[in-house]
Amino acid sequence: MEKAIIGKKIGMTQIFDETGKVIPVTVIEAGPCTVVQVKTVENDGYNAVQLGFEDIEEKKLSKPELGHLKKAGEDLKRHLKEFRLDDCSKFEAGDVIGCDLFQKGDQLDITGVSKGKGYQGAIKRFNAQRTPTSHGGGPVHRHAGSMGSTSTPSRIYKGKIGAGQMGNETVTVQNLDIVHIDTEKNMIAVRGAVPGPKGGIVYIKNTVINRSKIKGPAQTVSSNPQKRSARG
Repeated sequence: MEKAIIGKKIGMTQIFDETGKVIPVTVIEAGPCTVVQVKTVENDGYNAVQLGFEDIEEKKLSKPELGHLKKAGEDLKRHLKEFRLDDCSKFEAGDVIGCDLFQKGDQLDITGVSKGKGYQGAIKRFNAQRTPTSHGGGPVHRHAGSMGSTSTPSRIYKGKIGAGQMGNETVTVQNLDIVHIDTEKNMIAVRGAVPGPKGGIVYIKNTVINRSKIKGPAQTVSSNPQKRSARG
């Protein structure tokens, strides 16, 4: 069964398992979320559940936003997110979803916006090598250097490394294990790092990769393959 919820990154810490082994974890406030809208193939062309997270004052909403949210009840939410699930018929507008939706040992895919690093050079952005610093190297030690051809093709191919915006992009980390759940505080602790700063909004779903078919650490998927993701 597919599960999904909106959460907020609280920060990182460490816990110890039964054998005394230390586990680095990220603590996430997962919910509670209100079901704002249930979309169906008949009415909207696809099945999805729209969840709302984090209370907001009425005066901070526009009239269209206020009217849309009040269809699900009096709880007004700041963040909205649609999740396309296999079975949306079990949800109704106004339902409240908490972290008890998940269990210890579940594997999750968590999506967030990575920390923005601003405009960075090729060395920090792509781990390029710097030029020699002596014998007339000149003031170009951290420049990208030659880009290749001259009159043919008279341009730089797409995908060449260079300076530019780094971070502040959507990043998904896959196959994170839930190692602890606190249903009273709506907190979950997952093994490893999660994209974004403290207080950043994250979207949590069941993993889409069969854990038995992969080896190694958690997989990271960036929305822009040309840029090195800045995970925080």
